[in-house]
Order: sequence, then structure tokens, then C-alpha cells
Amino acid sequence: MLDVPNETLLEVKHVTQRYKKASGEEGSTVLDDISMKLEPGEIVGLLGRSGCGKSSLLRLVSGLATPASGEVVYRGETVDGPAEGVAMVFQSAALFPWLSVISNVELGLRALRVSEEEARKRALAAIDLIGLDGFESAYPKELSGGMRQRVGFARALVTRPNILLMDEPFSALDVLTAETLRSDLIDLWCEGRMPIKSIMMVTHNIEEAVLMCDRIIVLSSNPGRIASEIRVKLAHPRNRLDPEFRQLVDQIYALMTKRAVTDRVGRDGAFPGTGLGMALPRVSTNSLAGLLEEVAAPPYNGKADMPNLADSLQMEINELFPIAETLQLLRFAEVEEGDIRLTLSGRRFAEAEVDVRKKLFGDHLLAFVPLAARIRRVLDERPSHFAPLTRFKEEIEDYMSEIYAETTIRSVIDWGRYGEIFEYDETRQGFSLENPV
Repeated sequence: MLDVPNETLLEVKHVTQRYKKASGEEGSTVLDDISMKLEPGEIVGLLGRSGCGKSSLLRLVSGLATPASGEVVYRGETVDGPAEGVAMVFQSAALFPWLSVISNVELGLRALRVSEEEARKRALAAIDLIGLDGFESAYPKELSGGMRQRVGFARALVTRPNILLMDEPFSALDVLTAETLRSDLIDLWCEGRMPIKSIMMVTHNIEEAVLMCDRIIVLSSNPGRIASEIRVKLAHPRNRLDPEFRQLVDQIYALMTKRAVTDRVGRDGAFPGTGLGMALPRVSTNSLAGLLEEVAAPPYNGKADMPNLADSLQMEINELFPIAETLQLLRFAEVEEGDIRLTLSGRRFAEAEVDVRKKLFGDHLLAFVPLAARIRRVLDERPSHFAPLTRFKEEIEDYMSEIYAETTIRSVIDWGRYGEIFEYDETRQGFSLENPV
């Protein structure tokens, strides 16, 4: 942590946020009663499963969105729009392709009406700081993905913000490029060379959070709430092989897969909502089958430690968790305390031939995914055995945003086709039965 004056930079006070329905009305809650502070000299990570509201919280903090209730306070003032002194870096640098590197970096300063001479001076300094000296005149198409993201960082830092917000800034980069950029930023931060007071970052990567952050706020799902706050007291530079580092990673995996006492679908927070309001991730049946086979085979033999599994498969939690949670939803696996264990049905699936797998998958889909069961029931009841996609999509939009509704319906289409419980015609945009009884 940097040595800076002790003053709260930002405070989130009892913030609640809800999805917006297509009609403009408020829908289900995505964030519920979130309260937290950001102090000078610290890097705070927001960590959680997909759909827990991490990026929504970052948008509220940045002033790009307004909470349904509660308030965000930046340096004593309520945030009601983009706040001066808060800059943001996104997953993609989103550079203007017709502008050079230096012109892209200067944009933020021009908006602040900084003089041309001062803007050029500060832009050159930011470009040099971020490791792009010599590329001032280059255009985005001439740069690698990592270099373009560095331009995005320079564009944010050139305004000399008090707070730098980062929304998964390394997720679109290859592993080696991400590691290099991550290390460079931490070095600059620890050396006190970054012109900012604090950083708040969203990440799906548990190791990344432990590697970079002073505090990690873990959000639960359904709706997003603060489940835990973990202080990381390891000195920089941090070693991934350090036993204390590995212990923290294991602790967070266990926390994020901890099962509640009970809920209506039998698992806590696997998917937001219950019944038809269950928002489903976009997970392919190939991924589901592949993970079942991996865990069933040696050396796991039916039970695997998720951090080890993630390392061996080179997967981050935003890739691994949705697959594991879908298997849990379908009762092919149990996920708890950082482990995944196959059920008897999961073992049967992993050992079965294709036709048996399809039948088993279809049976579990009808039993444990309410939307799939609803579609099949409607098809069975209609003389035509046909129903339009909009019939079901409009129904689930009462429970979730349009984006989540689209993801959910597409997942059910793919899963239903694999399990052969219904057909889907892209041309007619509707469901049907291949062999109605």
C-alpha cells in the first residue's frame, strides 16, 4: 500500500441496483444493499461469479449509471454523473483507429480543455510511463493487443485521476501479454510513479486478485451482495508458488463455492433467480461433457480441487465456474468448499456411449431446468407441437434483463437439442417436437 494521506476517497452507501425491463420498468435486483469504502493508497478487487454485479457496481462508482437506491459519494459529493478525478479502463482499449497513439491519449485532456502544449507534454509523459515510448505516431492497427491496451491505460492516466477503475483490463489478452502488463503496472504502483491515489478493479481471475490487490471484496449472486472482504498482506512482488499465496487462493475458491444451508433449487447462488427466473450461462454441451470426463479420469477419479483443475486446464474462474455450476444444477456434480465431485449420474454420463448420454442429459434437463420443462410441456399440449421463441423469451424477461434472457434462452435451445427433448427452427424462430407422441 502506498503512503498517502488518510482520507476516504469513495464510499458506496447501501446501494441497490435493478435490471431494466424492455418496457423500461424496474426488474429483478442485481445488487442489494452494497456498502464499501475506497481509501487512498490501496488496490481493491471486486471478485465474483458471472452475473453477480461486479461490472454494474463499477459503472455506479464511475457515475456511468445511477443506483435504484442508496448513493455513491466521491470526496464528500454524491456521484450523479461521470466524476472528475475518476478514470476507467475497459476490457477493450476501444481506440479510434484513425488517430495516432498520441492523439488517442490526448483526447481526454482535450475534453478537459487543457491547452494543446500542456496536453502534448502530458500525453508524451503518459506514453513513456506506460512503456510505449517511440510509438507516439503509430496507429492502432500497427499495434499488438497488449500495446493497444497500454494506450488505453495511458489515456486514463494522462488526466491524473485520483481513482483508476479497471474492468477486467487483462481478460482480452493472451496469458504472457497479460502477465507482462500486470507486472509492469504493479511495479509502477509500488514505485509510486502512477499519478493516482487508488485503484478499484473487476476481475474473474482469483490469482490475479491475490497477485495485485490489498483488499478483495467477494460478491455473492442472486442478488449481488458482499459475501466477504479479504485483506492481502503479502508484500510485493508476490510469488504465486508461495504457500501463503496458494492458501489465499484456496480460501477464496472455497468461499466462492461454499454451499448455503438450503434454497429452493438446492444450491446457493449457482444461478440468479429460481424457477423461470433462473438466468443461465452460455455453456456448451461439449464443455460440460469435457469437464465430466476430465474429473472422472485419473488423477481425479471423480473429485478434483478446483484451483488445481483450473491450473491444469488453463482456465479462469469465469470459464470454469459456469461449467461446474451447470453440472451442479443438472445434478451431475457437487461443487463445495473449492472442490468438484461427480454424482452417480455424473459418473454414468462420463462412462456412457453417446445415445445414453443424450437420454440422461435430456432427463436431467427436464427435471432441473424449469424453462426447458416449460417449453416441452407447451409443445406437448399444443396440437401443432410448435411454439414461437418470443412466447418464452417475453416470459423470462419479467425476471431478468434482455441480455440475460437472450443468453438463457440460447443455452436452453442448445441443451434441449443435445438432450433431444425438442427441436428449434432458426428460420421459423420457434420450438417443435421431432417425434410428437
